[in-house]
Amino acid sequence: MLRKDLTSLNTGPTFRIGVLGGGQLGRMMIQTAIDLDMRVEVMDPSHEAPCRSLTHRFIQGDLNDSDAVYDFGKDLDVITIEIEHVSVEGLRRLEASGVRVIPKPNHIALIQDKGLQKQFFAKHKIPTADFTLIDEGGCLTGMGFPVVQKLRVGGYDGKGVQILKSESDIDQKRFSEASVLEQAVDIDKELGVIVARNSAGATAIYPIVESIFDPNANLVSSLFAPAQIDDSLTQKAKDLALNVVEAMDFVGLMAVELFLSKTGDLFVNEIAPRTHNSGHHTIESNQTSQFAQHLRVVADLPLGNVSKLHEVAGMINLLGAADAFGAPVYERLQEAIDMSGVHPHLYGKSQVKPFRKMGHVTVTGSNHEEVHNKVLKLLEILSVTGTQEG
Repeated sequence: MLRKDLTSLNTGPTFRIGVLGGGQLGRMMIQTAIDLDMRVEVMDPSHEAPCRSLTHRFIQGDLNDSDAVYDFGKDLDVITIEIEHVSVEGLRRLEASGVRVIPKPNHIALIQDKGLQKQFFAKHKIPTADFTLIDEGGCLTGMGFPVVQKLRVGGYDGKGVQILKSESDIDQKRFSEASVLEQAVDIDKELGVIVARNSAGATAIYPIVESIFDPNANLVSSLFAPAQIDDSLTQKAKDLALNVVEAMDFVGLMAVELFLSKTGDLFVNEIAPRTHNSGHHTIESNQTSQFAQHLRVVADLPLGNVSKLHEVAGMINLLGAADAFGAPVYERLQEAIDMSGVHPHLYGKSQVKPFRKMGHVTVTGSNHEEVHNKVLKLLEILSVTGTQEG
């Protein structure tokens, strides 16, 4: 039984929201929460977490420690996440004690394991790349090359992923942990769909995003919304994302990553049960940002309008340079700020590391050409270096 009537307006200092994770996603969530006078409290393992200076209460603790998670959240009204690598057991204990948990612990458990994700897709006939699961020390059988090996647990932002192009790659990179092996998709575009679903089953879907990846960092370097795909494909992508959240009976905000193959087929790659890098541009580009939308679901408020404020939006991630260490130095940021339609967001991280996400810059405009040209210019001039040599 919940402690409060969640049909009332859940805002103000007496309504307490807990967030597991104090990184940039939590930071942007808090910045949005301030406008609604929502009290947000955070737990993170790092004493230098970007959220620390903004939150009402900060607890340094292990997100995978069941007791620490329970102790942090036991007196809160609702608890949510900005990273899925958290103690599901701790969240289940909180839910059993009457704390509202968004997203549900069972959904987090499913998404933590890429093998369970793939089995869920197969069970519900959600199109995804052909796959097989291997145990620790397993071997490749029955699949041609190239294949993509993904660790079942613990991977994020491209970590725990490798492409095996031939037998020689297997000889050099033995399987050491339980993994998913996927038949590589001949990718035309990588798309993303942010979809929110509340406890009443109402949904809101943001315009489709097209992501461009940095091949060295295996991270998104830039993105554009809406994606340059036709109306039929746009609807198919939205329907596919909706199928995922409804098959799960998911409550929260979810990022559904899609592959568009060169044959025109759509495949679900992975899903994330939280605000996501592919939705940062919504702060400037949509009536309701992904962070405001997430808070609406968490507080059981009506979903917000996701209509575009600008015809086109783009974004670049500000990644640490390959040799960057020490305090961050944002090269030529002043020049970027002087450009019209450019909106920088720095994450308040005290130390830069190679390819670490240090911020992002959103571009808004009236057409794809205008936005694309500004994004290319920003990619050319902006970099994040450090005060120490690598």
